[in-house]
Amino acid sequence: MAKHELPALPYDYNALEPYYDEQTVRLHHDAHHKAYVDGLNNAEAKLAEARDKSDFSLIKHWERELAFHGSGHLLHTLFWNNMKPNGGGPATGKAAELIEQHFGSFETFKKQFSAAAVAVEGSGWVVLCYNPAFKELSILTAEKHQNLTQWGVAPLLTIDVWEHAYYLKYQNKRAAWVEAWWNLINWDDVNRRIEAMLA
Repeated sequence: MAKHELPALPYDYNALEPYYDEQTVRLHHDAHHKAYVDGLNNAEAKLAEARDKSDFSLIKHWERELAFHGSGHLLHTLFWNNMKPNGGGPATGKAAELIEQHFGSFETFKKQFSAAAVAVEGSGWVVLCYNPAFKELSILTAEKHQNLTQWGVAPLLTIDVWEHAYYLKYQNKRAAWVEAWWNLINWDDVNRRIEAMLA
């Protein structure tokens, strides 16, 4: 079974300053994201071992670990690519068109997304998704990494609102982190994901 690896950041650790500080980016990527990659590899190895031994006594535990760490790895990978130096501003391209169609305006979308990000209970995420079954965009929250989602959605844009994502610079001011993050969005990446979904 191939091992999952921590992907390199698509920019330098300090490239997102002043909105996202180098120390937090380094710790968040190299320690926290790596822990989810390691946890995913461990869960897959333990499940393979369970199959080999035909011993599924701990199946509930390892399936939970698989969901938690696997989702953590996927969301963090999306998160890093959704940001870029000199990013932000209103949506562009197909993203702008779909946001206007499904939310009425970019400003309305931004208000709903920000409100959801501030309101997530405990540790979690907010994700702009495309639901091919409904043929619409949705803003979903995820507690931990995997709870409260919808089956079949394709995540397009996400913000991490676990405290480890922002605490060194923003302390307990989650709303300030959310507001700063809007200056980092890589709309080119979001548009690539949309085009792949609609192809």
